[in-house]
Amino acid sequence: MDIQSDTLAEDELATITGCLIHSGQIGWLNRNGWKYVLTRARRPVVGRVYARMKLAGVKPSAENVAAEVWSLDLSKIG
Repeated sequence: MDIQSDTLAEDELATITGCLIHSGQIGWLNRNGWKYVLTRARRPVVGRVYARMKLAGVKPSAENVAAEVWSLDLSKIG
């Protein structure tokens, strides 16, 4: 099972934006109202949960973006 990063991989961002060049990706993100941060190399970084919500048509906000809650269940051990 592959563990996904909390941010989109370069190929995922290229697929969404249709651009391989970072400046083109930044332009697409700006035109479409996406939030992102830039690395020191000016590569745009987009959060995975944020991207999933945007692609699903949900407007991300502090209320609807939450970490998955889990608890340790030891009831079946023994």
